[in-house]
Amino acid sequence: MAERIYFDNAATTPLDPRVLDAMLPFLRHRSGNPSSLHAEGREAREAVDLAREQVARLLGARPGEVVFTAGGTESNALAIRGVLSTNGLQGAHVITSAVEHPAVLACCRQLEQEGVALSLLPVDRTGTVHPDSLRQALQPNTRLVSVMAANNVVGTLQPIAELARITHQHGAWFHTDAVQAVGKIPLNMENCPPIDLLSFSAHKFNGPKGVGALYVRTGTRLRPILDGGGQEGGLRSGTENVPGIVGLGAAAAIAREEISAETARVVQLRDRIIDSILARVPNAYLIGDRYRRLPGHVCFGFSGSEGEAIRLLLELDQQGIAISSGSACSAPHHGGSSHVLEAMGFDPFQARGSLRISLGRFNTAKEADRLIEILPRSVRSLRTITSLAAAN
Repeated sequence: MAERIYFDNAATTPLDPRVLDAMLPFLRHRSGNPSSLHAEGREAREAVDLAREQVARLLGARPGEVVFTAGGTESNALAIRGVLSTNGLQGAHVITSAVEHPAVLACCRQLEQEGVALSLLPVDRTGTVHPDSLRQALQPNTRLVSVMAANNVVGTLQPIAELARITHQHGAWFHTDAVQAVGKIPLNMENCPPIDLLSFSAHKFNGPKGVGALYVRTGTRLRPILDGGGQEGGLRSGTENVPGIVGLGAAAAIAREEISAETARVVQLRDRIIDSILARVPNAYLIGDRYRRLPGHVCFGFSGSEGEAIRLLLELDQQGIAISSGSACSAPHHGGSSHVLEAMGFDPFQARGSLRISLGRFNTAKEADRLIEILPRSVRSLRTITSLAAAN
């Protein structure tokens, strides 16, 4: 039996063996609490401090601007709720986009129930937020704008530099959910227009699950959402997840060193898949911007066969290829309509039929060629079955 091929890196990435090697001592015998004053505690504190420096170097930030969390969802909540809570929620206005991850949309919807005014920015057919729509949505009481750096469903990159510039001209804070972007595209907080808050998660760039961070630009006012012992500069209480934080630091250091070469290689594989499938599968279409997309992210629709997306996913799974339909972060809603595709103008039927292929560090040209061989055959097979069923 051939080895399985993993093309679902947008959902989660395999742990890099080098990251595991860095974590193992802290999973086995280096078990100190970073808040303890004895040698074991100091050893743990030094490991956390090193990881903070590694993450800061990846982002072009200062170590003191990195707050460790349990992952992207918590980072998003701390950023959004933390900023809006500094002056009380009543009378505040927050702006986000219609294609955000549920971690952002659910947080904003909950705040709306608590008295915060909410505006959702529209997107065009590629899933892009246009700066003019942000200018029109800004109000005197706008405190925060939150727009993702890259979309988890279709891979489109947002113009966050311009959006951040507009936000700051208005006097509001700017947050970006960069969970899909960090470690995959360059993000430098020193050279960017002022991004105040940036969320990310280790498991999206070959680190461990259950750990992430929030970049908080110096001077950004933020209230914690967890109270306790005052760890992480008082912004995230709770004993630090030392093995996870060490793994995040190691993943950040590897990404910083290898991002240029890895991006170039993955883009080549991505474009080969896009060009080949569009050429070989009648009525296949690419969803999202053709070029302003994540290096390894592909999202296809198959005109007339959108209702077969889940069956196609399962057929490929039987053939040894793991891909996704929509976002794995909304697992209970698999098979339902994608709010991202609907916001992009697709009808509900089409919005159920996207197929997401996401490549990563360990994918090879041989694996891409295997997908290019199998996917057209699987689409043809399902179309034949569907046609026979309709005829009967």
